[in-house]
Amino acid sequence: MTAEKRECVSVLVSAGLSIVKACLFVGIGRSTFYRPERDWRKADAAVIDAINAELKKSPRAGFWKCFGRMRFKGFSFNHKRVYRVYCQMGLNLKRRTRRVLPKRIAQPLEVLDQVNHQWALDFMHDTLYCGKRFRTLNVVDEGTRECLAIEVDTSLPAGRVVRVLEQLKAERGLPKQLRVDNGPVLISATLTDWCETHNIKLIYIQPGKPQQNGFVERFNGSFRREFLDAYLFETIYQVREMAWVWRLDYNEERTHESLGDLPPAAYRAKLENSNLELCH
Repeated sequence: MTAEKRECVSVLVSAGLSIVKACLFVGIGRSTFYRPERDWRKADAAVIDAINAELKKSPRAGFWKCFGRMRFKGFSFNHKRVYRVYCQMGLNLKRRTRRVLPKRIAQPLEVLDQVNHQWALDFMHDTLYCGKRFRTLNVVDEGTRECLAIEVDTSLPAGRVVRVLEQLKAERGLPKQLRVDNGPVLISATLTDWCETHNIKLIYIQPGKPQQNGFVERFNGSFRREFLDAYLFETIYQVREMAWVWRLDYNEERTHESLGDLPPAAYRAKLENSNLELCH
């Protein structure tokens, strides 16, 4: 910034303006204009070498860690000088701040015996036999306990979640509400904008209260116990194929006590038939 101001003063002086007026116009003192330009790399070579020596041993150390190590080794540079050189070297990384969530109000875990009234979404993690991690996105219809989708991949960003919901929209329509936690994908603008476009209400549980999303958490327990912990997977494709088969069995064969010992698919058919009878 100072070098640029000096250059502006030089241009104004060459155009015929006096140095006093040019300095006043640009906003620097005459002493600053007359002072010879200083190469900070040469003047602070000792500080640069000391910082580089510390970062060579600990590349991810921040400023105060570097300064503390330098002081422990007997360097007499004060913290202001070290920080100035640290910034001029471009080492001051932007501090990652935690995103502040809006206040979440506890929502009652009410369930209506209706198809597609409210779905619940949640993520799970596991690893392949080789140690590679993968994630699953589980979508459950709370009214029928039916598992609508198990999306499997190494990464499931918000765009992928929206794609899954679009596929479910084509297959069976969309719900009126989605119950989710406060994960970064589920609070992203991509998902919230999509839900707003489709008039879907997002119900967020309170942070640290997974019991407020009890239906999908109950499903996750079964999925963990009966599928993820029961097999060793070699590839992502194997997980996808086996999860698809397991989901069919869960929906069509596995009975639920809360549904009167009926599988979710049979319970959904029962609800749909009851609604048809009421309409007639």
